[in-house]
Amino acid sequence: MRIVVLVKQVPAGDTEFGPDLTVRRDGRAAGLNPGDSFAVDQALRIAVRRRDVRITAVTMGPGEAINSLRTALVLGADEGVHVKDAALHGSDALATSRVLAAAVRRLGFDLVLCGAASADSGMSAVPAMVAERLGVPALCFADALRVRERRVEIHRDDGRGELRVLVAAPPAVVSVTERCGEPRYPRFASRADSRDKPLSVWSLADLGIEPAEVGTRGAASVVRAVTPRQSGPVVVQGDPTSAAIRVADFLAERRFL
Repeated sequence: MRIVVLVKQVPAGDTEFGPDLTVRRDGRAAGLNPGDSFAVDQALRIAVRRRDVRITAVTMGPGEAINSLRTALVLGADEGVHVKDAALHGSDALATSRVLAAAVRRLGFDLVLCGAASADSGMSAVPAMVAERLGVPALCFADALRVRERRVEIHRDDGRGELRVLVAAPPAVVSVTERCGEPRYPRFASRADSRDKPLSVWSLADLGIEPAEVGTRGAASVVRAVTPRQSGPVVVQGDPTSAAIRVADFLAERRFL
């Protein structure tokens, strides 16, 4: 069983924009998107129950993005693929999904896992876009994940505090939330072992993608201006259980929990 985990390198701290109004990524402290560590951990949980699992972490971006793959390898992924090309600069969600879907298709897959959202944009759009390009079901915002031989099942909050169960036959794309289970801390030996795991670098040409289809040239959306967000109160509505979950998520995202 091939599990592909999509990971992303995100800037530490507040998002900063360059003169072209794209997110600044070079020369800044950065790390693995927190949500993606949950996706890697879910892949490892599946691998514990099945002995035929190979986990491949995939990322795209500038040279520094390879660090997200190294972290994924330390966490337990078997190999990493870095899609690196200067033309990728400024890619929006649509272009990002094009590249990631092409990489997944080239690898072959039974299951694609990713975090529900990235810390630098929070759009949560890429998982469903990747699934659409691959022509497979998208099971998004999984609070719990179960994978059997011919069945992928997730549990998710429907937004009103009610549990909803979604089921699909693999292959499928699943995005997981931070409620799916705290990632286990890697063993010390895993750090040393990760250095021997294979890391491949692919270009757009390797994926059959033209430079004009990605980056700022291929973007379907363009940032015209950036307005600093003003601080203010956040009002949480709904039943007590749902409200408590949302408050906890709000605090966890800001590292207060």
